[in-house]
Amino acid sequence: MNKRTCLYDKHVALGALISPFGGFDMPIQYSSIIDEHNAVRQHCGVFDVSHMGEVRVTGADAEKFVNHIFTNDITGAPDGKIYYGMMCYPHGGVVDDLLVYKMADGDFFIVINAANIDKDVAWINEQAQGYNVNIDHQSDYYGQLAVQGPESEAVVEEVLGLACKELVFYTVKTLEVNGETVIVSRTGYTGEDGFEIYASHALINSMWDSLMASGRCKPCGLGCRDTLRFEVGLPLYGDELSDEISPIMAGLGMFCKLDKEEFIGRDALIKQKQEGVSKRLRGIELEGNAVPRHGYTVLKDGQPVGEVTTGYRLISVDKSCAVALVDASLQMGDTVEVQIRKKTFPGVITKKKFYDKHYKK
Repeated sequence: MNKRTCLYDKHVALGALISPFGGFDMPIQYSSIIDEHNAVRQHCGVFDVSHMGEVRVTGADAEKFVNHIFTNDITGAPDGKIYYGMMCYPHGGVVDDLLVYKMADGDFFIVINAANIDKDVAWINEQAQGYNVNIDHQSDYYGQLAVQGPESEAVVEEVLGLACKELVFYTVKTLEVNGETVIVSRTGYTGEDGFEIYASHALINSMWDSLMASGRCKPCGLGCRDTLRFEVGLPLYGDELSDEISPIMAGLGMFCKLDKEEFIGRDALIKQKQEGVSKRLRGIELEGNAVPRHGYTVLKDGQPVGEVTTGYRLISVDKSCAVALVDASLQMGDTVEVQIRKKTFPGVITKKKFYDKHYKK
């Protein structure tokens, strides 16, 4: 039996296509993926992301402990700063990729992927032995909305009445609403400006209703969440990161602070950086309209050199593109072929970010 978010009945009432994802029954689309995708790129879209997990780490050793399990460096982080990075196994594979919110001294709010909640919480608790920390698993308390798109700031301020203008990208604040603490961060998974709001189930329901009644934003499902994140080169755990795909292989070394004194997986990642890896994630732009999918084989001169992790006919740029884990020897501009059913289609190795957003300053 899959879990359901606090907004499940609202999705059903709106006629959403519901499908299992990460152990939850989630809305995949309402109108169409293209329609919802374009709403986020051009105006404003709202996602129910209440399936994500939340863990609070507090106590005298909180900073030291989070630094121990996290590849990025939060040493002396200012209150309200957010960091992206990974939790790694000792061999360098990834437990999960996550966001760490510095709420206050000795107080960190960690946001993890829905499919990994049980595994992550067990891992965090296991590593906490010997540290003076309190691990509070809060996933059942929080609902979460992602309001995304160029008009998101105005919508959050005017429709929800949440002051957010002063937040810069990757910062967070708390607000009191109806006697409850609400967490608002300027973050997202779409490549657009946007906000993520964490609150009780009751408050998330009333915010959803206000947003829907406003007519200023479109409900969006996980279908366009995937097309949006893919176009701008953001990884999805299980596709572009896994216990076998390290941050170095995924091209995410910038989020691994190897000069940090220690963290789990550091030695393995240093070794990979120094000695090189056999496989790397690369972008591939295909000729024609054929759509590459997860697991399809990538060939070079007829020989298999890797496989696709994600592929789409891109919506914001009308091209067929893939990200694939391929032999590290392949360089930008190299030609490859992708096996799609019984045929092969020519492609070129490119960067993984296929869509560049030009923000208005």
